[in-house]
Amino acid sequence: MSTQQGWPAPKAQGPVSGRVTVPGSKSISNRALILAALADGPSHLTGLLAARDTALMRAALVSLGVGIADNGSAVTVTPGSLKGPASVDCGLAGTVMRFVPPVAALADGVVEFDGDPYARERPMGVILDALRALGVRIDDQGTGRMPYSVSGAGSVRGGKVTLDASGSSQFVSALLLAGARYDEGVDIRHDGKPVPSQPHLDMSVAMLRERGVQVDDSEPNRWVVAPGPIRAMDTTIEPDLSNAAPFLAAAVLTAGEVTVTGWPERTTQPGGQLGDIFTRFGAEVTRTDDGLTIRGTGRVQGVDLDLSEVGELSPVIAAVAAFAEGPSYLRGIAHLRNHETDRLAALEHEFNALGGDVTQTADGLEIRPQRLHGGLFGTYNDHRMAHAAAVVGLLVDGLEIENIGTTAKTLPEFPDMWSGLTS
Repeated sequence: MSTQQGWPAPKAQGPVSGRVTVPGSKSISNRALILAALADGPSHLTGLLAARDTALMRAALVSLGVGIADNGSAVTVTPGSLKGPASVDCGLAGTVMRFVPPVAALADGVVEFDGDPYARERPMGVILDALRALGVRIDDQGTGRMPYSVSGAGSVRGGKVTLDASGSSQFVSALLLAGARYDEGVDIRHDGKPVPSQPHLDMSVAMLRERGVQVDDSEPNRWVVAPGPIRAMDTTIEPDLSNAAPFLAAAVLTAGEVTVTGWPERTTQPGGQLGDIFTRFGAEVTRTDDGLTIRGTGRVQGVDLDLSEVGELSPVIAAVAAFAEGPSYLRGIAHLRNHETDRLAALEHEFNALGGDVTQTADGLEIRPQRLHGGLFGTYNDHRMAHAAAVVGLLVDGLEIENIGTTAKTLPEFPDMWSGLTS
């Protein structure tokens, strides 16, 4: 355990109660930006998330010649002639490092990609090799990782491509989002273990269809995007339901009541499953026109969950499981080893450093609740790790969170919102 000081995590003084409004979804925001950049006219995006990941996406698209301007409560995206040379800073944003290269392939010129130090460790070979198979020139010096360059020729042939997307659904979404602009469209076939995060794939397909793009996903592990225009579309971005996870978890652990306002009636976001997940822990869930309300019952049951579709929720779910009445098993999340950090190793290490009993499995975590003590909880520059730490801090004296500022990746307001909820 490090002697370094961090942000003192607020401890709950009793049942937590409140109403929370979370900003726009990062996943929807960055998909909407990509599609607007490739559309047949200007689009207006209302409720677009203002955070590091979306700022990186905006900067990447602007560097390629796309016009993006704030216009009151909306952001106006005006497609331009895509061109290089350009340099893209991916930060630690998977949506930037994976979604932008298929767009850069449509540019005329060389586009260089790099990012944060850990971003250079994240696997990119799947998408880079897929682009090569579609006729795109890529230079990654044989590493399959950043830094790399895409030499755009102004168009992409497209056509059939086979890849293994078992490491991330983003490899498929990346090709889906740009594929309609390729000369032959794109016919994507997955060959490997099941693709994780199905809701994110559903999100990509739904957003394409809303914009008039023909997508055939009727055959398992195959997605066919017909060539054609992407219709410009004004979009209102849903709240980021995954960022609601720690606030709802606070109600579960403290026998409190928290309402997240603006909860959509239907959604393709993984966070849409939080109500069902927290019910499994023993909480009560109510959905009204006002939002989603979670009530803790004073009991937290151990769970056995397949989180393959909602892996990004795992850190907060693990934090809740650490205080359950019995052991929990989180399954289907081996792909988290290649997220912003190796989340399975990070969760195991940080919980055990506080006196926990957490063990990695081949595809997840076993969590056997123990009495935890204070200390510094490492975040590894990962916003979801910071959210998990904040949840732990509700019930543990003397917990400090290393680099709480990493929450700016998707929710810059998190420290103030969390302090306000727990005060």
